[in-house]
Amino acid sequence: MAHILILGGGAAGLAAALAAAQTDPTARVTVLERSPRPGKKLLATGNGRCNLDNEGITPESYSSADRAALDALLRTVNATDPLGWFRALGLYTRTDETGRVYPYSNQAADVLALLEHHLARYGVEVRTGCTVQTLSQSRGGYVVLFSNADGADESLWADAVVCAMGGSAGPQFGTDGFGPRFAAQCGGALAPLYPCLTALQCAKPDRRLAGIRAKAHAALYNGSTLLADYRGEVQFTDYGLSGICIMDLTRHLTPAVKSPAVELDLFPDVAEDALSALFAARVPLLPGDTAADFWLGLLNAKLGRALWQAAGLPDADVHRLSAAQWQKLAHTAKHWRFDGLTPCGWKQAQVTGGGLALTELEPDFQFKGCPGLYFVGETLDCVGRCGGFNLHWAFGSGLAAGRSAAKPRRAVPSQKPPRKKKH
Repeated sequence: MAHILILGGGAAGLAAALAAAQTDPTARVTVLERSPRPGKKLLATGNGRCNLDNEGITPESYSSADRAALDALLRTVNATDPLGWFRALGLYTRTDETGRVYPYSNQAADVLALLEHHLARYGVEVRTGCTVQTLSQSRGGYVVLFSNADGADESLWADAVVCAMGGSAGPQFGTDGFGPRFAAQCGGALAPLYPCLTALQCAKPDRRLAGIRAKAHAALYNGSTLLADYRGEVQFTDYGLSGICIMDLTRHLTPAVKSPAVELDLFPDVAEDALSALFAARVPLLPGDTAADFWLGLLNAKLGRALWQAAGLPDADVHRLSAAQWQKLAHTAKHWRFDGLTPCGWKQAQVTGGGLALTELEPDFQFKGCPGLYFVGETLDCVGRCGGFNLHWAFGSGLAAGRSAAKPRRAVPSQKPPRKKKH
């Protein structure tokens, strides 16, 4: 009987475990999870509603240091059809207007309960409170040393091991970057880690704007170089900027970006010259002669006053402004720049950027040179946009690895032996 060991009981690990058991019902499948219960981070996704997939999956929705390797592995993920797999398990879903897929009940707990039900049905053993320490090759397979729930050291031998220990994002859910460090201990090359899908802190935030939301086009720059741009709702906070389009920009805010800045276009559907003319044309219609009067019906009053100040215009005598001043206001409204940005830390980050280089993996997520050893999920150098893209990657990579791990393989000499290095 084959023994397949899954390290990590998150989305990718649970999918790998169930996929392995489905592929070979005779196999012994064991999950080692450090937390008291598996799926802790899964329960928090989608604000507790579990945005488990997206109907608009494209390669452009993901970032990695190696685009070619990402495209190849994403084809593998898509071929596993995570959404179809869930529906075959009995999950009924709903899709919103943006393509985000949720369980029909809107309850993440239902997704986890469904997975746990099928894991038990297939006889998968889930052991919690287990902290992995080392992995080494032995007798054509692998030995994993870990401390168990009682604090005692224990080891397990397995024909195949799937490493799904997450990244650094969300330490409150039991992840601390051990997954990528473990991959490095096994000889893998890492791309530097950075927090992704998180808010941005500004060097000089305008706390008067905290809580205000506005539709905008947001663009991320490194100095004067455009890195990425998205459109959506921006939320102003007492520390900086948030909102889905802002969080999506942080996928591109790698450690190599030294001079990050965000420009907001608060009128993305109006050209700058047309906006200048619109501003000037409204003056005779205003109820008063102040900047506060000017923004009536255009922007939130506080937001409008902050924009007015950013343009350096006088607060009174709006009727006396020149064409050049209206042009300056229009330019500021379409290029409102925020410098001195830093991403919020790991606790607020939804996912981890960087990780094990995708070039280290075979198309089935097997670690090159180590038959039967797999790395999946957030441990890898891949991060998707907000909206179910990252769970699509987690579930799909877990499915691919679990199915491959459960298939018979011919042992070959390893070209890259995992290092026996303790965390």
